[in-house]
Amino acid sequence: QVYLVESGGGLVQTGDSLRLSCAASGRTFTTYTMAWFRQAPGAERRAVAAISRGGVETYYADSVKGRFTISRDSAKQTVYLQMNSLRPEDTAMYYCAADAAGWRISPDPNEYDYWGQGTQVTVSS
Repeated sequence: QVYLVESGGGLVQTGDSLRLSCAASGRTFTTYTMAWFRQAPGAERRAVAAISRGGVETYYADSVKGRFTISRDSAKQTVYLQMNSLRPEDTAMYYCAADAAGWRISPDPNEYDYWGQGTQVTVSS
């Protein structure tokens, strides 16, 4: 079992930055592919970014490329999402997810086995 706890969300203005953190429990963090998803009210949950277990390979949704950066710290068992130049359309609940298989990165939420409770990000115009 893996427990994921997100933090770092909040209310910010257009152009501001936020850094989300996701602390993971469990002894096999380094074997998991990790990802951030987001879901706005009435919308599907979509991948924002993902990172391979070694941290070498990453995926970004087109809408966040150049603005968001995903990273992971194995010693702290934490994955981060640095979000810069935030826009109102970035407003959503952000979820951290872990893929226990860990052999590839994927934007498909069905590939992920464990989820956090989410942290709200609201960007005002």
